Amino acid sequence: MSAITPKKKLFENFARVAKALASANRLELLEALAQAERSVDGLAQASGMSVANTSNHLRIMREGGLVKSRKEGTQVIYSLTDEQVPALLESVRHVAERHLAEVDRIVRENFDSRDKLTPVRRDELLGMVRSGEAMVIDVRPSAEYEAGHIEGAVNIPLETLAERLSKLPKEQEIVAYCRGPYCMMSFDAVDQLRQLGYRARRLEDGYPEWKTEQLPVNK
Repeated sequence: MSAITPKKKLFENFARVAKALASANRLELLEALAQAERSVDGLAQASGMSVANTSNHLRIMREGGLVKSRKEGTQVIYSLTDEQVPALLESVRHVAERHLAEVDRIVRENFDSRDKLTPVRRDELLGMVRSGEAMVIDVRPSAEYEAGHIEGAVNIPLETLAERLSKLPKEQEIVAYCRGPYCMMSFDAVDQLRQLGYRARRLEDGYPEWKTEQLPVNK
């Protein structure tokens, strides 16, 4: 029997990363952490899982090198280990969108059908902001906005949108973004704005993808 080669050993460790990704619940937790670091309780609340179940998923992701933790008083705070983790998630998404028929069907029936207008591309948004054509609104919760947001974006959490309408310009197009391409908050925000006569579109994805591309951000 031949000895295990260094290359084989590397692949075994790479597989630990893949294992850490191999759960819908863990992917959802990583999406939450791509917005801001959170406590175990906060992640449990964001994902709808029990604290015990959340802790188990976090242990697997820590073993796979995707997340890290630190103590803050009595709380354990988790964050991503690397800014390339959102890029890894984006790559998985792109492969699934291109090659899994079920993913294509879900996107068409639940997302594309809700918005017939083409989302704003990242490079397009940069030009629109610099020329004064657009106002960018971040409809995520304030804690996520404060942890990091697109440069120049105004935080208007979705639940406060109705009471903040007087602050929004009718002469500019409004571009809304949230956690990623399948985050429903930006869809809901754009729906509300269009019904009230505003010109509004969604950004093609969200803050994590924008940051991964090293586009201008504020913290």
